[in-house]
Amino acid sequence: MEISEEDKICLGKQFSIKESGEEIGRASLYLVHNNLHSRPFAFLEDVFIHESRRGSGLGTKLVDLVIKRAKELNCYKLIATSRNSKPKVHRLYRKIGFEDYGKEFRINL
Repeated sequence: MEISEEDKICLGKQFSIKESGEEIGRASLYLVHNNLHSRPFAFLEDVFIHESRRGSGLGTKLVDLVIKRAKELNCYKLIATSRNSKPKVHRLYRKIGFEDYGKEFRINL
């Protein structure tokens, strides 16, 4: 038996909202190709809205833009992760159309 390693190319995109030159919001989109599907999938990561601007709809606008871009890039799914301690983020994702689909397991390295 042999285990091999192969490099995979992933694409990352950073979306930022700036006001008067200061970043007040951001999100990252990472596209991943695998051998099981002909189309890539994507991760939505690091969604952040400055505390003073939360509740203003900027988070929804930002995530909607990321979803639109993932569709344009022909992704078949978009995965958004969030810590268990962030129920407001969970509500936002559900409101936008994300489903609570499974569990995330991780090891902090």
